[in-house]
Order: sequence, then structure tokens, then C-alpha cells
Amino acid sequence: MRRRIFGLENEYGLIFSPNGRVYLPMEKVLGYIFEGLIPNSWPSNAFLVNGARFYQDTGCHPEYSTPECDNILDLVIHDKAGERLLEACLPAAEERLREEGLSGEIYIFKNNTDSLGNTYGCHENFLMRRDVDFWKVTEQLIPFFVTRQIYSGAGKVLKVSGKPQYFISQRAQHIHEKTSSSTTSSRSIINTRDEPHSDAERYRRLHIIVGDSNMSEFVTYLKVGTATLVLSMIEEGYAVQGMEFEDPVKAIREVSRDPTLKRKIKLDDGRQMTAVEVQRAYLDRAQEYLAQQEHDPILDDVWQRWAMVLDKLEEDPMQLVREIDWVTKRHLIQSYI
Repeated sequence: MRRRIFGLENEYGLIFSPNGRVYLPMEKVLGYIFEGLIPNSWPSNAFLVNGARFYQDTGCHPEYSTPECDNILDLVIHDKAGERLLEACLPAAEERLREEGLSGEIYIFKNNTDSLGNTYGCHENFLMRRDVDFWKVTEQLIPFFVTRQIYSGAGKVLKVSGKPQYFISQRAQHIHEKTSSSTTSSRSIINTRDEPHSDAERYRRLHIIVGDSNMSEFVTYLKVGTATLVLSMIEEGYAVQGMEFEDPVKAIREVSRDPTLKRKIKLDDGRQMTAVEVQRAYLDRAQEYLAQQEHDPILDDVWQRWAMVLDKLEEDPMQLVREIDWVTKRHLIQSYI
């Protein structure tokens, strides 16, 4: 199986809660956070010794980009390292603020929406072959990413018609296109900005901006692992035909609004399928692909865990209360109601 490079970018939410009525620009708070990690780092943009990049993104969000990895387990570790690094910066940043007479707490959130309706992302990057038709690949990938949220969504509560409603994905309601080059306005399932940072004649970047930020290491492993497996099989000619949705943008929102996972989504050919059924079509094709490849212990493990998760989601999603973010969050909320 071909070696593949991939990485994650996480934009974090940031709040400073002062002990008093003092307004402080977020840029200043963020500056102190960076100073705790990278002394004399202004402007806030630097590579770290582990190969990651830590910088200020649009909207004054601290963003941690993992190093380029070719092993999913390494990627999970580096993603967690980003959380720990940010967490470790907070005491020193709060102390600097106290020295200026600004007592308070800094809170950092690994999420994708705020209470005002703003969204910020978790972006996935995969190096892919240049010699395959990018648009044919994306058409086959879109149904996969539309439905992948059933195990990769982070979950959120949103008020609908004055009543709280639970959604599987934080990001789904902010997606407006199948593909586009923008990450801040016409947000899409697959971003077409092509920055391979390698031999551009041989490779291009597949940039996925539809996913949620995850706390569960299991989910990070599964979402990147399944995407890697599906991309590899499509590149090698193991097509997944007939899964195209009539309206992918509408479909991604419909899936997100149904924690029961029973809603059927209309396909382009008039058939209707649940998100689990669509995922099973990719799972079955991946099994055929793996059977013809050299043994890869990680991707074989990804396939087995993928199959297990789909079985449990179909039976009762609450069986995955310790593995899947949106299920865990829903269980936690329900336990207090």
C-alpha cells in the first residue's frame, strides 16, 4: 500500500473572563499565550521543535497544526500534544495579566462553534496522487464525508424554533457548497485549495474542512483512518458508484439533525438510504480493496473498528458512550436533565 502523508489543523476557541469590568482585546490575551510557549514569538507564527506549527488564525483563534505524519497513531499523539501545549501556556499567561492588574481566567475550547453562531474549523490534509482525476475522486468522497459525522461528529445543542435540539455535528450547519476554494465564506465539504508542499507534478493536497474537532482519541484515529483507507481505494480504482446524494449540502444537515440515525436521505438516482447504509457501502468496498493488498496492521484495525462502530450505531448509538464524542456529550447532557 502506498505511503501517505496527512495532518490536522485545529482552531481553538478563546475567552478571557476578567474578575471585573475590564475589556481586553483577544489579540493581547493570545499574545501572552504565545509568549508562554515561544518567547519573543510576536508576530504569532512559529514552528515548534516537534514539527508542529502554532499561530494566530483568522478571527483571533490560536491554531495548532500537527506535523506531517505517515502513521495514524503518531497523528493522534500529535493532536493530543497540541491540547497539552495550549493548556500548559495558560498559567503563565494568566500570571502576566495579573502583573498588569488584570485578574481573570483564560478558557480555551476545542470546539467549532460559539454562542453567537461563528464557526471555526478542524481541517484535515491528505497528500494524494496528481495522476488521478481530482473531480472524479471528490464526487466519490463527498457521500463518505457527508455521512462520516455519524461517528466523527462532536455534537452540539442548537435552538430551533425556540426549543433546544441536539445535532450530531457542530460543523454541518455551516457548510454551503460541495467544493470551493474558500474556508471562511462559501465553506464546502472539500476545499479545492491546492498546496501540496511537495513535488506538484506528482502530488496535490486533499483539504477536508467539513469535520469537527474531537476530544476522543478513538474518533481521531477512526476518522483519519477511514478517510485514508477510502482515499487509497478510490485512487487504486476501487470505485464506490451510485452513492451520490441529490443535494449533498441538504443531506449533511439532515444527517446532523437526526441522532437516531434512522432518517433516510435521497440519492441522485431516487433511492433513499440512511447514513449508516451509505457508510456500509464504503466499508464493503474497502474490505474488497484490503483483500487484494499487502497486510497493513493499522488499516486492517481501522476497518475492523469501523465495522464494529457501524454495527453499534445501527443497534443503539448509546453503546458507544465512551468512544464517540457526540454520543458521549449527549449522554452527559441527558444525565443532568
